[in-house]
Amino acid sequence: MFTLTTIEDLIQIKPQDFDIPSAQAIKDAINEKYSNKVIQKVGLCLCMWDLLEVSEGLIGHGTGLVFVNVEFRLAVFRPFRGEILQGRIKSSSEEGIVLELDFTSEVFVPHQNLHTPSVFSRAENTWVWNSDGFEMFFDKTEPVLFRVEQEEWIDQKPTIVQKNAQGQVIEERGTAWRLNGSMNQPGLGPTLWWAGEGAPQEEQDGDVEMEDAAEE
Repeated sequence: MFTLTTIEDLIQIKPQDFDIPSAQAIKDAINEKYSNKVIQKVGLCLCMWDLLEVSEGLIGHGTGLVFVNVEFRLAVFRPFRGEILQGRIKSSSEEGIVLELDFTSEVFVPHQNLHTPSVFSRAENTWVWNSDGFEMFFDKTEPVLFRVEQEEWIDQKPTIVQKNAQGQVIEERGTAWRLNGSMNQPGLGPTLWWAGEGAPQEEQDGDVEMEDAAEE
């Protein structure tokens, strides 16, 4: 799920950061540039892991910026196909379910990858699995287990950010990377379903016992 990727880059240190210890200033500059960014065929960058090599700084003419060649390692999120991960249901539509993790919401489960038979309830705005006569809901914010099926890499073309009179962005670029998952195997889906022995009736009985315990 998490990997370390070695990168070499030319990092800029701003004059206002000269009072900070050099190692911390370089770390801050790397995190500002890479954290929460997607590198094609590498994954979602989380933060700098460690510094491997740092050159002497060169001061840019007329700018005051210091340029440093740095080799470092990044902590990257890139799960492998078939890996089981835990997330939360962010939203549902007729196309499927969007899941979110602690640091990304670029996870999509198409409707054909849900337990069958499942139908979309417009009244509840959620998907419902009919399991032997019992309705099992994919409720919003519910913790779920899902299987990674595929990753999508989307080329990002340079665009001009459009803003309104108040300076607010009115058009944003689409995602550069997304995971496609599935929740159609035993044990996958809302974790509450599988808290007991796996039978829907037993799960409902377990929920009642938990509520009674809370009342006590």
